[in-house]
Amino acid sequence: MSKTSRAVVKGLRQFVDLAQQRDWLEGEAVLPDAEERSESLEHRFKYAERFRKLLRRPQADETLEILGHYGAACIPVPRMTERYYWSVSCLPSTSDKPLVRVNASWMELFTLYADGEGVRARFILHLSDFTTDGSLDPERLDEGLIEGCVAAPEDTGWFFPRGKDIFGINVRGSGSIRTFLESGHGLRAIRRFNLTHMNRGRNAYQASHSYSVADHMLGD
Repeated sequence: MSKTSRAVVKGLRQFVDLAQQRDWLEGEAVLPDAEERSESLEHRFKYAERFRKLLRRPQADETLEILGHYGAACIPVPRMTERYYWSVSCLPSTSDKPLVRVNASWMELFTLYADGEGVRARFILHLSDFTTDGSLDPERLDEGLIEGCVAAPEDTGWFFPRGKDIFGINVRGSGSIRTFLESGHGLRAIRRFNLTHMNRGRNAYQASHSYSVADHMLGD
């Protein structure tokens, strides 16, 4: 491969080619990941106190359990791409006061919030995965499909952020969040959106990455 060809390859495609990505998207391949993580101890210590604060929250166990599932199922080669192509923030200082938020490129992927003593989630996904004809028309939204991805229809709601082919789904309760992550359609939609943004280039939120939270996403 020439220097010119290498220069145009960015994002996840540096590590996993498009054929491998398609196989992973469809659940037909387990992608080989790095054995060791590239880590900055200075950066780990920077957010250690926020992680200790999270552990004191009543939602801590549910949050870390869900993140463990999300990290294993929804992020391709997570060790190889940690921080630089995806990141997780712990108690980020934003007005909506999340517990944790996962990002890639310039995009939010997944956020968990306190909901009383429990949790609720926000997934950002492609609208075209949830319309009856695969279009970008909100009028074609398949509400039954969304409700079928959670434990109970009342546990979910949705919204339309700005942007082409962008769609938000809110899911309340750890049971319905896990159901969404495990449903065939929900998991594929999450994977497709994550691939889109991990392929766009370097993660803009790497400075806020919490290695302590990522430990639980990566099973360390």
